[in-house]
Amino acid sequence: MSALTLRQHARAIFDAALAAADPSQAVERHLARIDFSRFRNIYVLGAGKAGASMAQACERVLQWDGPPGPSVPAGTGLLNVKYGHTANLRRIELNECGHPEPDERGMHGAERIAALAAKAQRDDLVLCLISGGASALLPLPAPPVTLEEKRELTRLLLAAGADIHEMNAVRKHLSRIKGGELARLAAPARVKSLLLSDVVGDNLDVIGSGPTAPDASTFADAAAVLQRYGIWRRAPKAVRVRIESGLLDQIPETPKPGDAAFLRVRNTVIGSNRLALTAAAARARQLGYRTLILGSEIVGETREIARMHAAILREAAHTGRPLRPPACIISGGETTVTLKGDARDGMGGRNQEFALAAAIDLAGLPNAAVFSAGTDGTDGPTDAAGAIADGSTLARNPEALRYLDNHDSYHYFESLGDLVKTGPTHTNVMDVRIMLLGVPQ
Repeated sequence: MSALTLRQHARAIFDAALAAADPSQAVERHLARIDFSRFRNIYVLGAGKAGASMAQACERVLQWDGPPGPSVPAGTGLLNVKYGHTANLRRIELNECGHPEPDERGMHGAERIAALAAKAQRDDLVLCLISGGASALLPLPAPPVTLEEKRELTRLLLAAGADIHEMNAVRKHLSRIKGGELARLAAPARVKSLLLSDVVGDNLDVIGSGPTAPDASTFADAAAVLQRYGIWRRAPKAVRVRIESGLLDQIPETPKPGDAAFLRVRNTVIGSNRLALTAAAARARQLGYRTLILGSEIVGETREIARMHAAILREAAHTGRPLRPPACIISGGETTVTLKGDARDGMGGRNQEFALAAAIDLAGLPNAAVFSAGTDGTDGPTDAAGAIADGSTLARNPEALRYLDNHDSYHYFESLGDLVKTGPTHTNVMDVRIMLLGVPQ
């Protein structure tokens, strides 16, 4: 089996995962069950990288994509989306703003979203559409924290390698909209939240920092995260002041399970990494591969996880365990990259770093390929979704370890033409990693 064939198969398997993560069909399927005639007004609110496609589906179901008519319910909508992740809509506004670092446009959009939620009455419906990236795209800092201070803290958490659960535990306690606060603002209106999960475990209170879900985390948890990564003393003073005030019960906690704010709220996960991996495995089997899904909850330091995946593939090549070739090993989840060394000029993301680290351990292994990409079409602060490598990658550029140590995987794969670029996919269910082992020609 040629290297070109393996690469083509890897992309086809990834494309099957993307198709399964299409939020548009999922939104239409879930909204079709609702009798909208019961409500006086409908407010469509939310945030995320998949916001455009979710909003389009919502407009189709509500018949907002055509001229007004007697059967069309009254209402309006506003979603914060990442720059470039837009679509043509008639009644729902898409506000483009910054991700992964929040910006002023995101904050102003979040203020307007909060105001619309607070406007809803008992006989109204609030449809909340949340997808990956919503935490950064809904920045509404709680006093005395400013947006710039929140940005600074986000940079510190990202550089330290904090995972999304840890980051969200902190962000929820610095926000006026996350951690169930949006549900509190919307009460007593009916709230229906459709969630496209980009977090390991699909926890409702973690997806998008849980704007309409009871918050299981506390101010103590937020403080523990900052202390665990040695960030507490480097965090902006206003951040420490707010968290300390929470620890002293001087300000209220985020709403917890049983709070009256959630009496008329329903949160539903409509798409996840698990569903995407299942579809990827089905496509791999169609292509003739013996297939194994390692799991959808794989986390940890990116290069260590990559080495583990590479070791499994080498074992399969040498012993036929856990699969005989042709073999496809798939995994999902979201790893983290802890910046070390001289990374000032480095560029990349966790998927590109995964592919580079795996390529080093797979050097010289024939009939092998590794593909890793984010389902949202972006990997870190780059225009690539990820990268692809095979057993000959290091022979084409032997400087892989230097690039890896400098966290410069983007420029390494760019030099080889092996970046994976999809453009905005309008979905986000974390990452998909595909390891292929072909049969000798």
